[in-house]
Amino acid sequence: METKDAVLALAALAQASRLAVFRVLVQAGPGGLPAGKISELTAIPPSSLSFHLKELSHAGLAASRQDGRFVIYTAQFEAMNALVAYLTENCCGGNPCTPVHSPVCSPVCSTEKEPS
Repeated sequence: METKDAVLALAALAQASRLAVFRVLVQAGPGGLPAGKISELTAIPPSSLSFHLKELSHAGLAASRQDGRFVIYTAQFEAMNALVAYLTENCCGGNPCTPVHSPVCSPVCSTEKEPS
């Protein structure tokens, strides 16, 4: 991921409503959700929701597809994973690290450097 793309994605997520929408889309998984359901789950009015979905789409974090008379929105998991990878690229001084699902959610770092 390029720095400019990371900045665009982080800027899109740096707003409470968009972050809530993105989290709902991530929870929904690859099947996505129709806009009405997103509005219901986030308590964001449809007129505001469309603006937030547009911003997430512009940042590459969400996509839409037509399904009959509904528009289904999905999180772009590749973009999300690329952003996380970009943010953790130099984690632990270059040692490999893996996230741990703990209350603090801190990375576990290997003490050995990977071969170059």
